[in-house]
Amino acid sequence: MSPVIEVHARARLITDGPLTRPVPVDLRYDPADERRTVHIGLPDGTDWAFGRDLLERGLRTPIERGAVRVWPCGRTQLIVELHSTDGVEVFQFEIRTLIRFLARTRTQTPAASPDADRTPQPPSRTTRTETSRTARTDTPHTVRPDESAQQEEGAPQEKGAQPAHG
Repeated sequence: MSPVIEVHARARLITDGPLTRPVPVDLRYDPADERRTVHIGLPDGTDWAFGRDLLERGLRTPIERGAVRVWPCGRTQLIVELHSTDGVEVFQFEIRTLIRFLARTRTQTPAASPDADRTPQPPSRTTRTETSRTARTDTPHTVRPDESAQQEEGAPQEKGAQPAHG
């Protein structure tokens, strides 16, 4: 079994006010997860999960899948916009941090995987409990995608599910 990749990073929380503020985030990837899912753990205990390809494609061009929008901002920044019933959270990441993280995930992914031709999974949102927060390097998060979501094909932007709440 390959080890789980977890990177502690910093992002800037973009707000309506004049100031942004740095926040710690956890980037996580479990190569045993056949859906090739990355997780972004936020300081409030929220865990967003979506296909690794969403981040990869967002480095080059704007992309949307359900409740997650990703787009490059200049040469060195990436914006990740997360929508939920609680509102919208917008984070600005250093592209090089995400490139290093994604490069590490590719080295841990088997070359010929049974999910290589699968349709990307819709994003989902869960809230970690205090127990899972302390044990999350050993225990994978449970992510519940919205069952009513349907993937549209041929649309200019990819659409998916709204986040599920835990």
